[in-house]
Amino acid sequence: MADIVDIAVGAGSFQTLVTAVQVAGLVDVLKSPGPFTVFAPNDAAFAKLPPGTVQTLVQNVPQLTRILTFHVVSGKLMKADLEQLGVVTSIEGSPIRVNTEDGFEVKNATVVAADIEADNGVIHIIDNVILMG
Repeated sequence: MADIVDIAVGAGSFQTLVTAVQVAGLVDVLKSPGPFTVFAPNDAAFAKLPPGTVQTLVQNVPQLTRILTFHVVSGKLMKADLEQLGVVTSIEGSPIRVNTEDGFEVKNATVVAADIEADNGVIHIIDNVILMG
């Protein structure tokens, strides 16, 4: 099995996320043993952001890092685990609300694919970039 970064690179639908992780210097963190739970916005999720947002974030590495780390939780939390918790804390430090009553949502994003296992955690693919606050 591959690690979180290798799965994202191999999937082909996370080019923006992979580039952002590289720019933010988070590749080594997400290749470490973890384990981590990653709410991974696909390329279509990044495309929903206002024009120029991604470019602005790439130029503001501290803000980019903060947003990316908001998508990561310590520990390997499968959908069943998240259903029990309701709220998790990102490694950025902010809470992330999880709602599984009508589908599977994380804050303002719908999980389009859950429980993609990696050597160092699990990936849940989301359809929006989630933001703190």
